[in-house]
Parts: sequence; structure tokens; C-alpha cells
Amino acid sequence: MNAREVAALFDAAAARSASAAGARDDEDRWELLRRAGKAGRLAARLAVTRTTSADVAVRSTACDLLGVASQSHEDIREDAASALISLAADEVEDAVRWSIARALGATGDVRATPVLLGLGESADAEIRLEVATSLPAVLGDDVDRSVVATLVNLCGDVDPEVRNWAAFALGWQSTVDGRPVRQALWERTSDSYGEAREEGIRGLARRRDPRALPLVAGLLAEESVHPSTFEAAAFLAHPSLVPLLEEFDPTSENVATALRECDPLRRAQRDASAMMLLDALHARLPDVEMAMFGDRFELGLELEVIDGSSGNRTARWSVESLLKRAEGDPHLAARLAAGDLRR
Repeated sequence: MNAREVAALFDAAAARSASAAGARDDEDRWELLRRAGKAGRLAARLAVTRTTSADVAVRSTACDLLGVASQSHEDIREDAASALISLAADEVEDAVRWSIARALGATGDVRATPVLLGLGESADAEIRLEVATSLPAVLGDDVDRSVVATLVNLCGDVDPEVRNWAAFALGWQSTVDGRPVRQALWERTSDSYGEAREEGIRGLARRRDPRALPLVAGLLAEESVHPSTFEAAAFLAHPSLVPLLEEFDPTSENVATALRECDPLRRAQRDASAMMLLDALHARLPDVEMAMFGDRFELGLELEVIDGSSGNRTARWSVESLLKRAEGDPHLAARLAAGDLRR
């Protein structure tokens, strides 16, 4: 695709944005942008030049193209984020500010955090919604308290969809914890908006909060059960959930995981196999440092090996996945892990 073709697609999308047909959910407009975005850096270069336009529709379309192109072209994300952050400093039009919030999430750039926090105070609910969906994508390893405070505030937003996505971001997409976080999630468990209520329940469950137990049981008893509810049950790992879980297809991965974590017998069998795997691998590689552990915010066990003879090369496996590859045989699983390490 050449520059002229990209420009033609962009202009068509901007024209739709300026017309009555150019609503934010106009699929034809987004399809034009997706086609242009395939050009990667060429598309980004064009979009950056159009962010200085006096036309609101052109500026918002430029931001949207930067976001779309960033989704599939990692090499342009830093430049895209820089352009969006620069534009946000003086932008006053809500249509453009909405596009900035959406596109910054696609860049995954931590430098976008202050901009998103500012946009989180917008009077426009649709902008606040984009902030709630974009913030998790730009979080670094060390989550700033101001980010947590913004998500906590958005969990109590007057708009139900903002509450829903903020609770999802805070409770399921992040691993931050603490009294304000749990209080925000707990308040959502009585939300009149069903989806926000479920996100509050699942977020508490991921923190293994015992208050979530009867609430997760209630969700499992409903006619339609969200896949993440089975993961929530697994985090709680409580035997009282087993009868409810046994009503579902045990061949489903989510159901099987929940049963393994909640059923003491199944969990004990997994733990015993894991220890046999560790012993067998140590017998094969006696001079290699290894450890097995579980993460509070993740399910299952991890096996990590550090091979000092290969420049401290580190390898890590999910114990459950490794045992599945070996059809449940810990000794075969050890042989597979040793083989992986030699590659």
C-alpha cells in the first residue's frame, strides 16, 4: 500500500466522521481505518501530520488511526504515544479527547498514564469509559496510587458501563490490592447493573476474599455462567463449590481448573504429581537450580529452572500444562522439561 492509498482511506474515514453516519461505533469507518492501519509506519506518519489539523473530525480520525495501527505494529507505538500525548496537552474537543483516550490504550505506553488520569475526570461518560478500558494497558510493574484512586473512583461512576469496565480493570485485569480496592469491589457486588455486579464479585474472588464465596456460588447457580466465573471459583478453592461445578461439563478447561482447585482430592493429586515431577527433574539435572511455586493472583503451579551451565538460562513451565503434555506421568513430564531446556 502506498502513501496515496493510505491518504484516500484516511480521508474517507474522516469524511464519515464528519457526517451523520460517522458515529463512534460506525463499523464502515473503522474498517477504513483498519485497512489504512495495515500500512504501519506509513499510516502512523500520515496520522501524525493530521493531528495538527484545524478540523475536529480530521484530528479525531488521526488519533483513531494511530490507535488502530498501534494494535498490530509494535514498532510505531512509541511514536504514536508521543504524538497523542502532545496533542492531549492542548486539546479541548471531547470528540478528539475520546479518540486520544482510546488510542493511548492501544499503544500500551506508560507515559500515557498522566493523560489518561486527567481524562478520567472528564464530564463526558464516554471518555471516562475509554479511560477505564485503556488504563490497564498502560500500567507498569509499579502501579501508581493515583491510577488506583482513579479506577476506584470510576468504579463508583454514575454511568453503569463505566462502573462495569472500571471494576473489570481494577478487579480482574490488575493485581493491585488493599482496603480501598476491596471496598470498591465490594460495593459493586450490590450494583443494580448486573455486569458491574459480576465484575465486583469476580474481582474479590481473585483476591481470595472469603466474602465472595456465597456470591460466586450464586453466579454458578444462574442459568448462564460467564467463563471467568469458573476462574473466580478456582481462586476461592473452596470445597462447597464442588457440587455446583459438577453440574457443568468437566471437559471444559475452565470447569476442570475450578474442580481441581476446589476439590481437596483433586488438588492433593495434582500436588503429589507436582512433587514427583520436581523430584524426577532434579534426579535428571542434579546441578541445576529449580523451584516450584504458586502466585497469589494466578491459578496453578509454576516450575522454574535456572541452568548455571548455560549462562543462567531460565525456563519456566506451567506444572499443569507440563503434566498434560505427559498425559499425567510425572517422570515423562520431567523428561519433556529436560528436553525443552536442552533446546
